[in-house]
Order: sequence, then C-alpha cells, then structure tokens
Amino acid sequence: MSNNQTTVKTDGFKSQWGFIMAAVGSCVGMANVWRFPMLVSKYGGLTFLIPYFIFAFIICQSGMMEEFSLGRWAGAGPSGAFGKAMENGGKSKKLGEWLGGIPIIGALCLAIGYSVIMGWVFYYTKMAFTGELTAMGQDMNVIGGTFDKVAPAADNLIEAIQQTFATGGANNFWIIIGVVVSLVIMVLGVAGGIEKSCKIMIPALYVLFIGLAVLMIFTPDTGAGYSYIFSLNPAGLLNPEVWVYAFGQCFFSLSVAGSGSVVYGSYLGKDVKIRQSAIICAILDTSAALLAMLIIIPAMATVGADLGDGGPGLMFIYVLPVFNNMGGIARLIVIFFYVAILFAGVSSVINLLEVPINFLQDQFKMKRWIPTVIIHAVALVVALLIQPWTSQWMDMVSIYVLPIGAFTAGIMYFWVMKKDTALAAAQLGSDKPLMKWFYPFGRYVFVPLCVLCFVLGIAWGGIG
Repeated sequence: MSNNQTTVKTDGFKSQWGFIMAAVGSCVGMANVWRFPMLVSKYGGLTFLIPYFIFAFIICQSGMMEEFSLGRWAGAGPSGAFGKAMENGGKSKKLGEWLGGIPIIGALCLAIGYSVIMGWVFYYTKMAFTGELTAMGQDMNVIGGTFDKVAPAADNLIEAIQQTFATGGANNFWIIIGVVVSLVIMVLGVAGGIEKSCKIMIPALYVLFIGLAVLMIFTPDTGAGYSYIFSLNPAGLLNPEVWVYAFGQCFFSLSVAGSGSVVYGSYLGKDVKIRQSAIICAILDTSAALLAMLIIIPAMATVGADLGDGGPGLMFIYVLPVFNNMGGIARLIVIFFYVAILFAGVSSVINLLEVPINFLQDQFKMKRWIPTVIIHAVALVVALLIQPWTSQWMDMVSIYVLPIGAFTAGIMYFWVMKKDTALAAAQLGSDKPLMKWFYPFGRYVFVPLCVLCFVLGIAWGGIG
C-alpha cells in the first residue's frame, strides 16, 4: 500500500443517523446518571449548569469535530491516524503509530472497568424485573448489603486478585453475560451490529428517561427538587471549583480521548457533515444527563435525601429507597431506570472495545470475528480478576490515560498535520463554509484544556 492510500474499509456506518446514535452511545454512560446529578446538586443547579454548557460548546466545536475528522481523513483508528498525521506533517510515521497506542490501551482498560460495572447493571436489571429490588423497600441494611456482595472492595490490585481467587468472584456470571452481549453485537460488524443495536438502544434509552422524568412531575413533593435545579447563585460562578468540575464532567462525558471517536470517524462516509454530527451528539449527550438530573434530584427531594455520594452508590443504593417509596409505580420506575442504564452501558462498552478490535483488524488483516473474540476474551479475564479494585482501576485510566489520548489526538490534528489538510478534513461533506475560528480555537483552547484536565486530575484526585 502506498503512503498516499487510505485504508479501505469494507464495513462502516450506513447513515449519518446511525453514526450519530453510535457516537451518542459512546458518550452517554453511567457517569451521566451517577455523577452529573450529584454535581448539579452539590454546586447549585444553574450555577453548575452554565459552566457545563459553556464547556460542552467548546469541546463539541473543537475536540469532537477534530476526532471525527481525523478518523475519517485517515480511514483508520488512533494508530493509523496518528501515523498518517505525522507523515502529513513531515515527521516520523512510525512514532505517530506508536503514540496511537496510548488511546488504544486507554480504551481497552476503560472497557474492562465498564465490563465489571455492566455485570452489576445486568444483575440489578434482572432483580428489577423479578421484583427483588422493590421487595427491599427502604431497608438500607438490605439494599447496601446487596451491593456490597455484588461489588466488594479491595485496597489494592494484588488484594483484589487474591480476593477474586479466594471467593470465586462476586458477580462472575453477570459479567460474563455482559461481555457475551457485547461480543454478539460486535461480531455482526459496524453496520450490522454496532449501528443497528445503537439505533434501537439509544432512542429506547431516551424514551425510558423521558417517561421517568414525566412520572417525576406528577409525583408528590418533588417541587423542592425542581426549584433547586433552576436556582442560580451568581457568587457561585466565581468559585473555581465549580468550573473545574463542570469542565471535568463535560470532558469525559463527551468522550474526547483520541480513541472511540477517531475509530467511529474512520467508518464515516464522505457525505457526513462533521460539525452537524458533533453538535447533535453534544446536545443528545447533555440531554441524557439533564434527564437523569430531572429524575434523580426531584426523586431524592421527596424524602430529603442527600446526593453527596456521586459514585456507583447513587445508582445502586441511594435511589432505591426513594423509588421504592413511590407506591404502586415503584416497580415500573425501577425497571425503566435500570433498563435505560443497561442500554447506556452496553453502547459505551462496544464503542470502547471497537478501538482495540479495529487496531488488530487493520494491523493483521484478520476477519472481524477473530480480533473481536480475542479482545473480548482479554477484557473478560481481566474484568473477572479486578472486580474488587474497579473503582481504583477506573480512576487510574480516567486521570492518567484518557487526557493524554485526547491531548495527543489534538496535537496531531491542530499542530502536526498541515493546516490546509486539517481544514479540508473537517469541511468535507458540508456545503457551508467551516467557521473561521475552528482551527485557532482547537489549537489554543482545546489542546491546552487537555493538558489542564491531566494536571487537575492528578492534583485533585480526578475531576470527571
């Protein structure tokens, strides 16, 4: 293959809508549910939302557009795209390919952590349908004890592995179920598996969330929650902490990590409008977070509950007594809630696993099912081993690896590639001229923000 050739894809998204649904699926994750409402509650409704909306615009109009454009232009995932960008800029192609390994490793590691969490979600979804969750009522000993059994904790990785071998794993069966579901979807290919499944799961997720949000409106004693959401404390906007956490939440929620968005971009047709797609993705991702907020904060307000725990505890422990207190519709609410989270989680996992699968497929010219099985096998084995250390594992990846991946992709596009090449890549497919500020915006705002995310993440122990 000559240096000027682009990797020929035999599979890809068949429509812009299919691509958008898949991209939204990669963005909408469980952090939309277990962290976003907590941050809105902690920092004061609109006082947090205003900075969040500002950062959503910045990242959507720079990082998201850049990663979609880079992947489509190169026709490859991070390794191939970074190599081609370096070559275009007159630098070492091989070095670029090696640097592309950072986001690939990051995506695989994040997918492993998500696989453990998906095991929890599958188990809780099962209990929602059988009525086991509503049967717990408001007994926090039972609710908390159930989650402790499903998701035991260890202080370090060695202890986690020892604990897993000693106990046989806390939730092995449901982790296996989650990985098998992902495997089945992804073996079917990009168009036949990822695109088709996301076209079903993502609209269904929004229908379920909207249904729950409407139910909350007609639930007694939720008014205080709505009042708080729409409150604004101007003095709070002067608090740097508000802006840091709004930025961190937005950065990770929009999935700019130089990995999945680049890969999905490589499956795009030349007629897809990059800017339009990025805007729609950002709007839909933000909408999912807002819907989760409109469900959880009013629900918690009905019993005066504290949203102080924004981790998995919010999703698996603290919302259950609230939902179970809602009378005859409690079981329906619980089912809707966990099915929606299930769809969000599965769509995120398949996006993350597609990154290493794409790499192996391109590097070794394998039939798709071979790297799909290999990567899922690796993810399953490691996920089973690290179960009690999942929280620390996810923190490690999000603090150290993901920002570096986003930064490297931004450097490749805005600093290494020729400017004309980068602009043409973003313009392709659109009749409207590219906004003049896109390139300097990405160069001097987005790329430094990636550095800031890395530094603040280390200094603050994670910001997203």
